[in-house]
Amino acid sequence: MNQERVFKVLLGPHQTEKAAILGEKYNQIAFKVAQDATKPEIKEAVEQLLNVKVEGVRVLNVKGKTKRTMRGIGRRKGFRKAYISLAEGQEIDFAGAE
Repeated sequence: MNQERVFKVLLGPHQTEKAAILGEKYNQIAFKVAQDATKPEIKEAVEQLLNVKVEGVRVLNVKGKTKRTMRGIGRRKGFRKAYISLAEGQEIDFAGAE
């Protein structure tokens, strides 16, 4: 995978309460990823950019919600999310990064 693709695969961390629990309990991290990203691409991108060893990748598509507005019915955008399982002893600290 070329270096340009590595930067386009990961869109950013997905920080929610559920993601925080997974991080503490199972050493997993959630990321928003590109719609066309595959598991091997995600694994390689995380290992190259964050210098950690990845054990596994789980990917899911989150559908956008339908919302009622004053102008009628609208729809939020959907996105693709990846749960990254880190190897034993590996960790990523987003809060400590300055």
